[in-house]
Amino acid sequence: MLSPSDGVPHFPGELFAREIHQQPEALLGLLEHEREYAALAHAIAERAPALIRFVGHGSSDNAATYGVYAFGLVPHLTAMRDSISLSVYYDAALDFSASVVLALSQSGRTPDVVEYVERARSRGAFTVALTNEPGSELEQAADATLPLAAGAESAVAATKTYVNQLAALALLAGGIAGRGVELAEALRATAELLSRSLSNLEADVRPVAASFAYVGRMYAIGRGLEFATAREVALKLTETCRIAAEPLTATSLAHGPVAALDSLFPVWTIASRDASLPAVVEAAARVRDAGATIVASGSAADEIDAPYVLPVPAAPTPLLAPLLSVVPGQLFAAALSQTKGFDADRPEGLNKVTIAR
Repeated sequence: MLSPSDGVPHFPGELFAREIHQQPEALLGLLEHEREYAALAHAIAERAPALIRFVGHGSSDNAATYGVYAFGLVPHLTAMRDSISLSVYYDAALDFSASVVLALSQSGRTPDVVEYVERARSRGAFTVALTNEPGSELEQAADATLPLAAGAESAVAATKTYVNQLAALALLAGGIAGRGVELAEALRATAELLSRSLSNLEADVRPVAASFAYVGRMYAIGRGLEFATAREVALKLTETCRIAAEPLTATSLAHGPVAALDSLFPVWTIASRDASLPAVVEAAARVRDAGATIVASGSAADEIDAPYVLPVPAAPTPLLAPLLSVVPGQLFAAALSQTKGFDADRPEGLNKVTIAR
């Protein structure tokens, strides 16, 4: 249970846990800017871009993974997670004239992301900053800005800014396709589902986390839209629990990594009811055959034969499933970090704003 919300942490990891519980409210905060998203979506659609380029680091890069699918599935635009190094380090003379750049950053202060946006803009891209910090360097560098509106996030490990990045990309993709109102309503319903399920999810996760106090390595497996979730769950476990967690697609498991599995190497799976489900079920079977322990999460967690099952409600549309399926991983990281005696609010060697280039 969380202590009274007086803004002061009363136990290690309380800020992290509190901000997980603030995610439904954060989603509704984003939707207060629905008109701004609709206007910018219209502007992007009018440009008819040949390519959408996403850039970001950490959780923002994981959100970019989701964005590639959201923009491909909804407005049917070719999208990619772009290389920052090509522009910033190697000064590659790339043609950005038919591109829209969506730069993701919680703080808006990551130097190489800002520099990438400046260079892309000078080479013809239409650049958009999605940030939780108004007036940031990234906002100043871009042609346009959309607020994440997640509210202040104090824990070093991102939670509500990540979920709001997913929501922002879904809303923008929907708007470009002329489905912005539909996606906004689906996001409101998702916020309500999350609000109703958080307490029960937390209660289900705690005893599972207690069984994994020994864990020092882990795979997180997803496919399609849920590969973004696998990446984010792995990052949360690395940041807060000092676990060497590696995200894998359900198919890439068979291309080498399965050889490392044994009874002391658990695997987290994310299974949602979409076209990628058979691949995740097949990967889980490989994991079982290797003798590894499975934690099954997602709206289709019951399709996985696993000793630990952490299902989430089905989202109003499969596109929004990752907004719900990431939450058991967040809660697991919060509980496991406490079990291990770590402070998820302030992981060793990390800062909230990363000024690395």
